[in-house]
Amino acid sequence: MRVASEKLVADFRYGDISASDFPTLAWRKAMNDAAQGRPPKLSYGDPCGLIRLRAALQGYLWRARSIRCEAGEIVVVNGSQQGLDLCARLLLDEGDGFAIEEPCYPMARSVFEMTGAIAAPVEVDAEGVRADLLADVDARLAYVTPSHQFPLGSVMSMGRRQQLLGWAKEKKAYIVEDDYDSEYRFDMNPIPPLRALGGASNVIYIGTVSKTLSPLLRIGYVVVPRELQEVFAHAKRLTDRHAPSLEQEALATLVESGAYEGHVRKARRQNARRRAALLDALQAEFRGLVRVEGAQAGLHVVVWFRDMPPAMAASFIEKAAALGVGVYSISPHYFDQTLDFDQTLGRSCLGLVMGYASLTESQIHRGLKLLRRAYEEATGSGDIS
Repeated sequence: MRVASEKLVADFRYGDISASDFPTLAWRKAMNDAAQGRPPKLSYGDPCGLIRLRAALQGYLWRARSIRCEAGEIVVVNGSQQGLDLCARLLLDEGDGFAIEEPCYPMARSVFEMTGAIAAPVEVDAEGVRADLLADVDARLAYVTPSHQFPLGSVMSMGRRQQLLGWAKEKKAYIVEDDYDSEYRFDMNPIPPLRALGGASNVIYIGTVSKTLSPLLRIGYVVVPRELQEVFAHAKRLTDRHAPSLEQEALATLVESGAYEGHVRKARRQNARRRAALLDALQAEFRGLVRVEGAQAGLHVVVWFRDMPPAMAASFIEKAAALGVGVYSISPHYFDQTLDFDQTLGRSCLGLVMGYASLTESQIHRGLKLLRRAYEEATGSGDIS
């Protein structure tokens, strides 16, 4: 659980984004237009989402992610977590197996396990999930984050993607592709998502605006295979009827006008500056004491403290919080939370998942100076400069 952000100089919690980045004027106008254009009769909408928004998203996914799909294959959901919940309810039964990355996104693992399904953790390395280890895994689905593995940050190579698709075809399994922050790429060229590759008819693609606009909006989307359209629509109707209509109308306006993509480009530039500030500050304050992983894409990095064992995480995080810095251990993302393991260093050491999208550059630099003090207190090392 987070420390109250208002008490912190810098909170490096992943998932938060800066309120100053939100396109307030454009969103306000779009919401006003949606409210003024309401129909004379108010009634329940399509459980899969407004067709106008789904058509706009169809075009956006082609332009931004090279995904060809029909508007009817898109289901608008209340954030990616609802998309994961629908996949779990519809594709898994008690006792089924599901493959998931190790380490992984804990809320995905939890929602799949709530069905009574059994997790099969699959190791992740610098090329993403080890698809070669899936050969003997009997699973109904595999959950992956190929564009920016959460939490380690690796980008799945094209070879691994083809291996994964081949496994799914052979096993007649579905792949749930969570493309949660694919808009943010920095030191790399984009690789097409699994859903855009040949032979991807069994890929369920999940996207969201939580990392581009706001997690408060609770708008995401699922691109489902054609044979699942009807069952997803029925399940969506049973769970909540449909996502909020005014917000859907407003988002459709932004996407249709190009304002959404313009906002994404601006947010990418702003977060590139924050990322650079974080990397510079880590180098200035810690030099060779840390190794940074996963900085090529996304809105967080993993920082491995070379000479600090995982057992020191609680005291280190507590000391940092006392100095006004919120930092968060990587260990909850592992099945065995005692096995924080830096593959490059070849040993267990303390890792932190550090998000930066909600912070100013000055907060980042100030926060890292205070984190250095916490490190000195935790290790008794004195001045490490």
